[in-house]
Amino acid sequence: MRRLLVLLALIAAPAVAQEWPNRPVRIVVPSSPGGGTDVYARLLAQALGDSLKQQFIVENRPGASGNIGAAAVAKATPDGYTFLVSANPALSVNPNLYKNLPYDAERELAPVTRGVMAPMVLVVNPAVKAASVSELISLARKEKLAYGSAGTGSPTFLGVRMLEEQARVKFTHVPYKGVGAGYADLLGGQIQFMFPDVASAIGHIRAGKLRAIAVNQVTPLLPGVPTLAQAGFPLDVFTSFSVVAPAGTPEPVITRLGSEIARAMRSGPVAEKLAAQALMPVFDTPAEFGASLKNERDGWAAFIYRNNIEASD
Repeated sequence: MRRLLVLLALIAAPAVAQEWPNRPVRIVVPSSPGGGTDVYARLLAQALGDSLKQQFIVENRPGASGNIGAAAVAKATPDGYTFLVSANPALSVNPNLYKNLPYDAERELAPVTRGVMAPMVLVVNPAVKAASVSELISLARKEKLAYGSAGTGSPTFLGVRMLEEQARVKFTHVPYKGVGAGYADLLGGQIQFMFPDVASAIGHIRAGKLRAIAVNQVTPLLPGVPTLAQAGFPLDVFTSFSVVAPAGTPEPVITRLGSEIARAMRSGPVAEKLAAQALMPVFDTPAEFGASLKNERDGWAAFIYRNNIEASD
């Protein structure tokens, strides 16, 4: 049945591309509302809706480190009306982490564009007596410190695991269905720190509800906050929010969507909003994105196997 749907979609490709979109388009986000992926997806949905004169509906499908939402898109009809806006895990990490993944990220999801790169920030609850990474590590050697993540396969988890590896320290991991869900416990003091994207954390930082102690790369939104490399811990981890489609989606539709996304991100209003959220556009082609995804998968595979990391959520 899946092959028949793909074949029919390919046969109808020219007509679909010419008419697309002539009805609402679904954008699946495999995490809860409030996280950086959700922020980007909703900004994109608004911009695409304005330019293409059609409704783009964001649907949150959180759970299992992005596997639930990604599987839903991988199995969707490849007609150009369902897309996935996802952070790294579902596309590059989970294929190396889960033994029985409910989808094949390489064969069932077609690259559209990397979308944006998102700087990450190490944030602590203000009650935590640590103003730097070294102080956080020293404190963890004296008492239990818990951190939240968007799941075992997320950069929010893997980044802290890299820190543990380099600093030879151990923290307590508390997984959530998305960083948005983790903020409630972080702000309430049930967990002590997180390593989320700047886009989702900046509001809490500016309000004084969280303290930023390090970033993975320099960002104008957090001037004066040192990088992890400057703190002595050069973590090779990043977050990106990317767009993919069910494999078999007509190539003309994928090409047009990629072009529309690039045009939207270059427009003044959207570019300003992206900059305000510390989201850096990546203007790549589907082929370029596909090649970078392969390299990313290989890199995560080495780290996961070296540290014997297994999915636990």
